[in-house]
Amino acid sequence: MLTFPSTVRIFVCRQNVDLRKSYDGLSGCVEQIIGADPLSGHLFVFFNKRRTQVKILMWDRTGFCIFAKRLERGSFVYDAAACDQGLQMPQLMLILEGIDLRGMRQRKRFHLPEKNEIS
Repeated sequence: MLTFPSTVRIFVCRQNVDLRKSYDGLSGCVEQIIGADPLSGHLFVFFNKRRTQVKILMWDRTGFCIFAKRLERGSFVYDAAACDQGLQMPQLMLILEGIDLRGMRQRKRFHLPEKNEIS
């Protein structure tokens, strides 16, 4: 399993993407559809129309990486509105494992306050 620092954000593209695209095509989708910088080091998640495939694009300071998964049966399920609020790595892992996050809730956890929150 890959691990990423907590500063890495996850962006999910709400539009269906032709996953025959590779590095350049997906980085173009990051700029045009998501409106983000593909060289930021964040994860950009793309699903095909039937949601049977997913590709994740990431820049790792030396080049682009693509992580891909194709399901043999079933489809990926995710709540687009919840993804707009920000997706965390554990949630992405659950989606990739086929777990439907709609209706699930996460219990409150401790987190260190950010510098802006300290007054």
